Amino acid sequence: MTDHYDLCVIGAGAAGLVTSGGAAQLGARTLLIEQHLMGGECLWNGCVPSKALLHMGSLAKQRGGMDWTQAKAHVDGAIATIAPHDSPERFRDFGVEVLLARATFNGRDTLEADGRRITARRFVIATGSAPMIPPVPGLTDVPFLTNETIFDLTELPTDLLIMGGGAIGTELAQAFARLGSRVTIVERSRLLANSDEEAAALIRDALRADGVTILEHEEVARVDPGITLHLKSGATLTGTHLLVAAGRAARVEGYGLDRAGVTATKKGIAVDKYLRTSNRHIFAIGDCRDGPRFTHASDQDARAVIANALFPRPLWRKSTYEALPSVVYTDPELAHVGLTEAQARDAHPEIQVHRADLDHNDRAVTEGVTTGFVKLIARGNRLLGATIAGPSAGELLPLARLAMTGKIGLSDIAAQTIAYPTLSDALRLAADAAGQAKLFTPTVRRITQFLQKLP
Repeated sequence: MTDHYDLCVIGAGAAGLVTSGGAAQLGARTLLIEQHLMGGECLWNGCVPSKALLHMGSLAKQRGGMDWTQAKAHVDGAIATIAPHDSPERFRDFGVEVLLARATFNGRDTLEADGRRITARRFVIATGSAPMIPPVPGLTDVPFLTNETIFDLTELPTDLLIMGGGAIGTELAQAFARLGSRVTIVERSRLLANSDEEAAALIRDALRADGVTILEHEEVARVDPGITLHLKSGATLTGTHLLVAAGRAARVEGYGLDRAGVTATKKGIAVDKYLRTSNRHIFAIGDCRDGPRFTHASDQDARAVIANALFPRPLWRKSTYEALPSVVYTDPELAHVGLTEAQARDAHPEIQVHRADLDHNDRAVTEGVTTGFVKLIARGNRLLGATIAGPSAGELLPLARLAMTGKIGLSDIAAQTIAYPTLSDALRLAADAAGQAKLFTPTVRRITQFLQKLP
């Protein structure tokens, strides 16, 4: 017996949940298949627990310490509070049929799950990603941690070694250091290598101020039992715990993608601008496709694929990432959209850099948090990129992101009336710097002075 659906979604992380819930509420007969926990990596071992732990680290710094059980209870409580939003019961209320099983394609238009043969008008693969484990000799012989296991710890690590200085590595380094762990980061490049170098330097200084040891341009050559890292430079590190935070890899193995005619590489499932795979009846969205891996990118993909999978082509939507924001939630935060200054200089012969430092922002001064800046990269009135480093930087980013879409320009940001005193006024001041440079000139002064002589 074969069960047929309008839409079959594989994976109940952010991408799969938004897709299945939206499709069902639009009237499509929708099946959602999940082999593990609904809510995916973001809820159980990603965004939610890491930000909860960062919050407890901040409180620990303010209070002079905190017991690990208290910190973990807050993390678990945050997950428990949000989990019902992603539950099978809620999505069944939306009209989604939820099947907790492993899905495997056995043809271009057929899969099997829980002993059932399932066909669909359209399939959406949203299987997410997993921690990337680098091929370091001896690594798999020791009990290392990843983001999937570190939040299960029952005791605070005494000496935490972290392989990787990206967003996951820096965030967890700061959280655990503030909670009392001795933390060392080993990064093969520089800290936050894809970020604006000036902004990354602020994060580096903040981590070191919290007691984190940072070893950049270092590689782990070998790992020995007892959590001992031998670096290529000849140095040796020993810790009680090892966290591998070396990036993410698309989860594409074991789903029978080859039998479905779906092309996948180490980078993920290949898709076109409409998120179609090499099998035009199958879409891939979120972390499993080749592209940026953020929860909000998954959400963007899902909103596009609902239209593309259910409706005629004139209603299809592209999922593009030129204006995709990103935030590193350390203290201070680092928020970014578009090109960095270095990337813009490589791509364009003439750019303008407009900035506002937080030590000139009155709200930052009153709260004593003046380390940071807003940097806007532009060509004329067009914004090419924005980097914001400082407290609540991620909350300041949306207006810059809107400008990145081309819907508004720098002059529109500068013309905003923003409540005083707020941190967001720094964004306006940075944008206004371009207009002031053109306005306050000798020529304009002479014109103004002449006009004052008129009756």
